[in-house]
Amino acid sequence: MGKIAQDLLIETRAFLAGSGPLIADFIAPWALELPERTLEEASLPCLDHLDACAASAEGGSGEELARLLAERGQRLRWGQTYTASDFGQDFLDNYGWLELVGTRGHFVDDNVACGFLLLGPGVHYPDHHHEAEEIYIPLTGGALWRKGDGEFAARAAGEIIHHPSHVNHAMRTGDDPLLALYLWRGGPLAARSIVTGRAG
Repeated sequence: MGKIAQDLLIETRAFLAGSGPLIADFIAPWALELPERTLEEASLPCLDHLDACAASAEGGSGEELARLLAERGQRLRWGQTYTASDFGQDFLDNYGWLELVGTRGHFVDDNVACGFLLLGPGVHYPDHHHEAEEIYIPLTGGALWRKGDGEFAARAAGEIIHHPSHVNHAMRTGDDPLLALYLWRGGPLAARSIVTGRAG
């Protein structure tokens, strides 16, 4: 598992390099060599969508990240914040995240979390917010995103989506799954989001 996580970290750093001043500011605290945790493999049903995500990401800036996750990401530690009682079993079967760097990730960092969100097709991730400032960069296109009181809007693969602290946001997928890289800072990095909307 160590080699897989190391390769994913190298590819993630390469993907984020040159992404602009906001991204550079987020990852500036990262040491050249981050301490590695020993974590047990944990799989989820949503990982069945990784191959479709890799196909969707072909030709884009996130192609190599999506391919690496599809080929070897199943052997890393995936997690879920919610339970079936929160949003239902269908949501749970189509939702998961992988923390690569952070307070519980494969690499230790107490100030910045970095990982990947995976949502299957036809999923509504309802309005929620958290203290941490957040960036998403979709590796696949087609999903709809909402921030604050705005309307849902399609965001392309490679776009930088910024959520300031405690600003509500939500996502919806259509016929295709979503794979997105995320960054958190400025708040508890393992905090559960405060949900203000309803799934469905």
